[in-house]
Amino acid sequence: MAGRRDGSLMREKGKSVLGSRIVVSIVIGVLLGGVCAFLFPHGFFISDPQVRNRRIGKSDIQISSAACESSERINALKADIVSVSEKNSELKKQIKELTVKLRQAEQGKDNAEKQFLVLGEKHKAGPFGTVKGLRTNPTILSDESVNPRLGKILQEVAVQKELVVALANSNVEEMLEVWFTNIKRVGIPNYLVVALDDRIEEFCKSNDVPVYKRDPDEGIDTIAKTGTNHAVSGLKFRILREFLQLGYSVLLSDVDIVYLQNPFDHLYRDSDVESMSDGHNNMTAYGFDDVFDEPAMGWARYAHTMRIWVFNSGFFYIRPTLPSIELLDRVADRLSREPKSWDQAVFNEELFFPSHAGYDGLHASKRTMDFYLFMNSKVLFKTVRKDAGLKKLKPVIVHVNYHPDKFPRMKAVVEFYVNGKQDALEPFPDGSDW
Repeated sequence: MAGRRDGSLMREKGKSVLGSRIVVSIVIGVLLGGVCAFLFPHGFFISDPQVRNRRIGKSDIQISSAACESSERINALKADIVSVSEKNSELKKQIKELTVKLRQAEQGKDNAEKQFLVLGEKHKAGPFGTVKGLRTNPTILSDESVNPRLGKILQEVAVQKELVVALANSNVEEMLEVWFTNIKRVGIPNYLVVALDDRIEEFCKSNDVPVYKRDPDEGIDTIAKTGTNHAVSGLKFRILREFLQLGYSVLLSDVDIVYLQNPFDHLYRDSDVESMSDGHNNMTAYGFDDVFDEPAMGWARYAHTMRIWVFNSGFFYIRPTLPSIELLDRVADRLSREPKSWDQAVFNEELFFPSHAGYDGLHASKRTMDFYLFMNSKVLFKTVRKDAGLKKLKPVIVHVNYHPDKFPRMKAVVEFYVNGKQDALEPFPDGSDW
């Protein structure tokens, strides 16, 4: 029975995906048909020379020869070409938006089916190789009473219940400007700056940047206004909790990041936490078997260990699930009790450490982002800029997390990827001078 039921589910899922692809094909066909009908109202192959020589627009004036064309007609033709190009660009944009929405809908449907299979009635395991565990935890019910003012802002800013969020105080004003300038250039509408002081709030408003300043809180405000980068970074785990309680997924972003594409087009959304890596190659970013050698043990001298470089706590996507909120609570609690702790280290310890005697581990699902798409500055300056093939790749973001001279390197990243200045990255060393 279980095998037949699993097979049925797979067939239904296959039909659903096939149906979705058919819908996309129909939409694209209709849109392309509209473009062709506009450009070629009499068809592609016309034998009538009078019809063939008519202008593309509504005019029926025949163009006898190029030499006799008036400047008015040339300008009219140019205007028609511009109009057609604009409409074509708009159609391409609509196709892209529909494709993204369809992919997200399929992701949501697939995740919902998996949740039903695991959380619904008990069932037997299917055939070998067909069994999949639950990776996507269900989202919580939103609680608007947590922060009505923030809830109203999120309703206006968020797109499909998700948005980019960055925390900033006056110490990072220059980097913040580069941050939101490139977000605007890429065309990301759903982003919000959490201003930690009045100056940043006014700075954002003067630049037409969505901004939210929390109600006074002595415990947070003292750190927010005068704290170091690490201290301010630690605040995000307390502040993000309200976003998740309100039912929103958050792409948490430091401000030392240059956006080159819309990151929401490259997320999987199948885990509680989806994070960029501090790793610089396949092994360090995705994990490897690290053999520890202890010669004194003789025959058993080699011990196998599992290693992975840490998730970067300055750029991660987190869904509004119970494990996600528990993660934020755990990290915030430890940082309050261990003031010398680094928030990124605590973040990773809580995510990865397993349960053992005296400790209950966090049962949160996690995914590592592609380290070439979500690129840290070590990857860029040590590897990518020296490789002719990799230099042609366009990352989604570049996070200048490995270098203290953040602002000049951010500007160089913009010069290289946006303005096409091929030597913009060359003046900088691989690492730092100190």
